[in-house]
Amino acid sequence: MRHREIIILAALSMLGALSIDAYLPALPSIAQHFSVSLAACQQTLSVYLFAFAFMSLFYGTLSDSFGRRPVILGSLIVYFLSSLGAGISTSLEQLIFFRLIQGLSAGAGSVVGRAIVGDLLTGAEAQRAMSYISVVFGLAPAIAPVLGGWLQASFGWRSIFGFIALFCLILLAICLRWLPESLKREARHAFHFQVIVSNYWSVARHGEFIFRSLALALSFSGVMLYIAGAPSFVMDVLHLPVTSFGWLFIPLIGGMTLGSMVASKVSHRWKPASTIFIGYGLMSFSAVVSVVYSLLCAVSIPWVIIPLSLYSFGMALASPAMTVQTLELFPKVRGLASSLQGFTFMMIFALTSGLICPLLFGSAFKIAAASIAGLLLSGICWLIGSGMKRRVS
Repeated sequence: MRHREIIILAALSMLGALSIDAYLPALPSIAQHFSVSLAACQQTLSVYLFAFAFMSLFYGTLSDSFGRRPVILGSLIVYFLSSLGAGISTSLEQLIFFRLIQGLSAGAGSVVGRAIVGDLLTGAEAQRAMSYISVVFGLAPAIAPVLGGWLQASFGWRSIFGFIALFCLILLAICLRWLPESLKREARHAFHFQVIVSNYWSVARHGEFIFRSLALALSFSGVMLYIAGAPSFVMDVLHLPVTSFGWLFIPLIGGMTLGSMVASKVSHRWKPASTIFIGYGLMSFSAVVSVVYSLLCAVSIPWVIIPLSLYSFGMALASPAMTVQTLELFPKVRGLASSLQGFTFMMIFALTSGLICPLLFGSAFKIAAASIAGLLLSGICWLIGSGMKRRVS
């Protein structure tokens, strides 16, 4: 796999992050524009995430049957049109509808992208490629909220969706020109409903796969909570203006990018189990520090952000190995397995955004405590999955 393909796959994965992070600074302005509460406006994020999770179930299977390239190109067209629609919405209901369509179309890049890596690479090489993709992907959440805050302050919230649509259009042109088809025709599965349902059932009832997928998703909880609750955290807890989202996102994503770079360097020297263990250790330490600091001190920049940066570093260090080990359980239906893995991740994110985050608004301690709870559940799920593997062996 060449560097060009890795950059394209990373850019495709960016769409999901752009749809979340770029418009977060504009949520209070959107709520004011439509005369609704911030909690009501938060549903534009939750609906997007639930739609993303739902459609993630199908992208892998569709790409297993029709090829990786057609599925990605089709989703980009729908995403472009829905971004334009969101930008011209005249009511919150219209915006929620177009966010729903955005969510349905945004997941193809990340889901099918993982399958493309699996088509072309295995083992340590696949882990290294996933790490490189994470490095490039990490640029979006770092830049998007800063850019979104600037666009919001300069041109209003509609300009954010205009930028997202333009980015998608450029990416569509790049994919038409340079994205190759990685799944040979003889390796594709016929699109038979009964066969597809049977394959889904065989993966969904595989205990090791489910627990490992849950562990991977829950390990991101320490980042999810801060991303989903960013408007309240930045403006209500830290008392910063709408243009200051970089104080949260740049250290957070900087740690993630650095962790992905380290993961790519050690993929051939460290055993996956060692990488995962060290990643969990770093996440645990940083989560405990966040709770203690927010409980005993008045939170302020930069001290409240430093533990988050370390958490994201540990998370990015462990996640490539966790992802590859989980997908390699089903090499013959890798796209379908990637779909279920993506579905699990986005469902956790959607539930975090829609149900948990509104309960934590305005409190750094509550967010830090919830992060520890999510990480503890993640560790338990990974240990259960690993125990199943030992028992089978």
